[in-house]
Amino acid sequence: MDGLVSPDGLVSLAYDYPVLGVFWTVMWFFLWVLWLSVLFRVIFDIFRDPHLGGWGKTGWLLFVLFVPFLGVLVYVIARGQDMGRREIEHAKQKRAAYDEYIKQVTGGGGSADELTKLSELKARGDITEEEFAQAKQKLLS
Repeated sequence: MDGLVSPDGLVSLAYDYPVLGVFWTVMWFFLWVLWLSVLFRVIFDIFRDPHLGGWGKTGWLLFVLFVPFLGVLVYVIARGQDMGRREIEHAKQKRAAYDEYIKQVTGGGGSADELTKLSELKARGDITEEEFAQAKQKLLS
């Protein structure tokens, strides 16, 4: 312990060692970013839940905003299992809407004109190579 105490009686901190100071700063920064991502994920989940009424959403939102650490902890404990299910449902809905959009843009049939439209979409960068291959396979089958 004598090696950590300076001649004036103060205890050495991490900032007396620059590398350790950088480590602590980076660690706290990443923990802060992680905290913000969890907080916003909970807030988005509050609004995404169709089974939660207006007063329920208001209550949870006020709880999470005014007592953030406790609010997020209680929300994740009480409603955390359904968060993943709602996230999956949301992703499926987005995928179905995207597939419907591709069908509208390509015309939904199997002619050469529709393949041309697909290749134009790919050339413009509106769809990826995998999406092009899937849509082409659907048109040709």
